[in-house]
Amino acid sequence: MIFKLIYPRWEKLEGQTIFSLPPHGPVVMAAAVPENIEIDFTDENVEELVIDGSPDFVGISMMLTTQVKRGWEIADQYHKLGKKVIFGGISTMLHAEETMIHADSVFLGEVEGRLDQVFQDFMKNDLKKIYNFMNKPPDMNLVGPARRDILKKDLYYHKGFRMVDLFHASRGCIYDCYPCAVRYLGGRGFRPRPIERVVEELSQMDNNRLFIVDNSLALDTKWEKELFKAMIPLKKKWVSHTIEDKNEVLDLAAQAGAWYVYQAVFDTSDYIRNRVKQYHDYGIAVEGTILLGLDNQTDDDIKRLVDFLLEIDLDLAEFTVLAPFPHTKAYSDLLKQGRIFDTDWNHYNAGKVVYHPKHFSAEKLSELYQYAWDTFYKDEPQSMMMAHTPPAAATSPNSASEKKSQKSPNPTYQLTNLPASYGHLSLLHQIHGQLFRLHGQLGKSFQMRVKNR
Repeated sequence: MIFKLIYPRWEKLEGQTIFSLPPHGPVVMAAAVPENIEIDFTDENVEELVIDGSPDFVGISMMLTTQVKRGWEIADQYHKLGKKVIFGGISTMLHAEETMIHADSVFLGEVEGRLDQVFQDFMKNDLKKIYNFMNKPPDMNLVGPARRDILKKDLYYHKGFRMVDLFHASRGCIYDCYPCAVRYLGGRGFRPRPIERVVEELSQMDNNRLFIVDNSLALDTKWEKELFKAMIPLKKKWVSHTIEDKNEVLDLAAQAGAWYVYQAVFDTSDYIRNRVKQYHDYGIAVEGTILLGLDNQTDDDIKRLVDFLLEIDLDLAEFTVLAPFPHTKAYSDLLKQGRIFDTDWNHYNAGKVVYHPKHFSAEKLSELYQYAWDTFYKDEPQSMMMAHTPPAAATSPNSASEKKSQKSPNPTYQLTNLPASYGHLSLLHQIHGQLFRLHGQLGKSFQMRVKNR
């Protein structure tokens, strides 16, 4: 039996650097597919999708809201060939009702331990319209290594350099942030994978550069320390969202290969200034993720925030406009207030304004978004070459004393701003800082840029 698994393309924003990361959702799903099923995977962002009658069953995995319309279109074309289609992934969960119009079945929730039944039902011609596990997370012991063997790895290079692989060590989040859908998607709770299962997967990965897409590495001190200790011998270099601001945690993170972090910058406080310095003290670079268009921001506030970013020695900054994704507080508030004027899901990419801001027009917010990018990166071209070698401070684990004696690395980095889960999706989620994570990462949030110090 051939199962055709598809990751739909999405429209990139004008001006962004075009490169693609190996997707995470499809490889996690593939690990839960019964072993006797042959998986034929196409990532439409890196290769052409050929729609024909060869597969027995079709699956469409969607992470971003900007993928849903293309996903529906693909399903409709397979239906014309008499093929049944099941949808899954983050955006399927966020857009379930609309997606069901185009689907024979939708899978909601996490897949571990659940797909055997789906395939049995398909083979008995008894496929259910919906498999809903949204409030029934699986035992985290079941979350094993992802099936990265389905990827055509030679397609995930940029300027000759291999892109980072996405990986997760935990799921869920204890917070309920305004623009974030993680509570809806995974519940308000932190669910770490057992350390031995994390090490099992990392040991099998042939890429030494990773994006750890967890919503946060600042939710459980004991687990974080155990995780980083276990990662030290693996000699990986990695990007993540926020790391807990305890010196002993940051020391271990640096030894474990922390390369740079996404840190939400939401105000001009000393807390943010000191947070950036603390990362730098351990040789960890910082990309600030800045969400624009919130109701507490005026024109002057945004300009002051950009000035502040130039003062605090950030390595990079990623600016996004608020995207009110379904099942977030932002979406429900703006919808009730009648402020959402654009419902084209292709525009929900954290680079286009789809609602009326409180203190200025949508057009003005678009101008401020461009102003922020242009001002922060005024000394650099819009598109940067990516260097193969990571910063010296991240090339090998050092002792805490060595780390703290270094200033944050200065050379150009190979950077990958991507979305991983749905937070700000502003994307970078991830969320808490994160901004898109998301994400998550779209538009100029996918561009690679390095700021001269």
